[in-house]
Amino acid sequence: MSFDSALLDIICCPVTHQPLEKMSAGKLQRLNELIAAHEIRNRADEPVEAALELALVTRDGRLAYPVRDGIPMLLEEQGIVLTKLIDG
Repeated sequence: MSFDSALLDIICCPVTHQPLEKMSAGKLQRLNELIAAHEIRNRADEPVEAALELALVTRDGRLAYPVRDGIPMLLEEQGIVLTKLIDG
């Protein structure tokens, strides 16, 4: 999957307006484990069913957005609250 890292200079979280960065491999692995266990829901309260190859996370680490086919899904309802990842 190709993702243009230059986008990180111009995009931000649609909810908090914080800058976004790529989620670390370790956190992404843990998030995917929680997705596989059906423990993750997005802000629209829908279960996140597909594992993520890449996610963008707010600088405070509380909200993430999936990247699908190299395109960040920066819709408010697609945001994933990372409470379980932070607390777990």
